[in-house]
Amino acid sequence: MAKSDAAFLQRLHEDALKDQEAFFTNIATRLGRTKPMVNAPQHSMKGAPEFWGEVNLPLEERIQLFMSNWQKAGGHTKRLTGMAGAQAFIENFITETQAKHLIMQDQPELEELRAGLAQTDTEITVWNSAAASSEGKDELVAKAAGADIGIVAVEHAVAYTGSLVVTSDATRGRSVSLLPTTFIAIIPVDRLKSKLGEVLRPFDELSMKDRPAGIHFISGPSRSADIENDLTIGVHGPGIVYALIIE
Repeated sequence: MAKSDAAFLQRLHEDALKDQEAFFTNIATRLGRTKPMVNAPQHSMKGAPEFWGEVNLPLEERIQLFMSNWQKAGGHTKRLTGMAGAQAFIENFITETQAKHLIMQDQPELEELRAGLAQTDTEITVWNSAAASSEGKDELVAKAAGADIGIVAVEHAVAYTGSLVVTSDATRGRSVSLLPTTFIAIIPVDRLKSKLGEVLRPFDELSMKDRPAGIHFISGPSRSADIENDLTIGVHGPGIVYALIIE
């Protein structure tokens, strides 16, 4: 490198440092500080404090907190007794919305519900091992995209964040919860946790071969906003979401 090039690059570097200092000085001034902090402040702990790990809400408090946070995000929620209650609710929803096509995950928890809903006039598609082939997956994705309702039994629900946790792999497509107009989540009450850490730590402990292809967090209906903050519901996912807590 020629001396002139080295000097030019050094000058660029010095100018960049001056601009950076001016930028942070401006921020410090707006924050009421005399000068930018040279070093990051020292923190006495890393991650969540110890007391947070001991927090475990009683079941009724978990249910109430989850329902409150889920509704604040624009979702709907119901407490129901058994799968019979879920079936009655969904049948009524199908009647009210005149839903023609429903898609469900192939999960043991949903077998009773699927058998009951089979008595309705709604077409039911089950996302199953057919998705392991590219042709089968394409067909199931198309079915999900045209479905009025998608139903999934979630792995977990989290009270403090008002979130659902759904996993996916070759035989459990995320399209079931992502593409239909309405998403209905089935939450067995024993899967309702207080904190997100309770859900994430067991995933960390799984070996690579046992981990799901995807772990998806759902907090209410799909929301999209442009640069002018015009909020639109349902552009990149279901615009209507129900969380059915099964007791």
